[in-house]
Amino acid sequence: MQTTLYTGDRLIINRIPVTISQIEGKAYEPKRGQIIVFKNPQFGTTGEDEYIVKRVIALPGEHIVLKNGTYTVYNAEHPNGFNPDDANHGEPGSPTSGSVDEIVPAGELFVSGDHRQGNYSFDSRNGLGTIPLYDVIGPVELRIFPFNRIRSFADEGS
Repeated sequence: MQTTLYTGDRLIINRIPVTISQIEGKAYEPKRGQIIVFKNPQFGTTGEDEYIVKRVIALPGEHIVLKNGTYTVYNAEHPNGFNPDDANHGEPGSPTSGSVDEIVPAGELFVSGDHRQGNYSFDSRNGLGTIPLYDVIGPVELRIFPFNRIRSFADEGS
């Protein structure tokens, strides 16, 4: 997630929206652009971390295309597509490597790190796959450490 987040940053995760959704008997669906923490669906098989932090790019049922370094999401509101990164406060700062052309399955999310050059970020475009909604722990609310980089993420997402 560099330059947004770095290994070793200490974060506060808001678990309340997920808990409320569970009480209501629904799956929690984060907003596009939110930075979320989720349980790695491949944990134990890939040697990767148990919990991962990524940005939500596409929601269930949406068509996601990665071409020429840019994501484009197609849905009922935007049949001609839009760039989901346009509303992310200038993040990510680098072009996105790879190519994708898929429809996000029902009950799942397409996520991507903000450091997208090459295979640096293990995300939906290069091996992680889409993320089941039930694996979402919650959105990142605040970075509390390092102290010189405290930042709120409460306004992330559209």
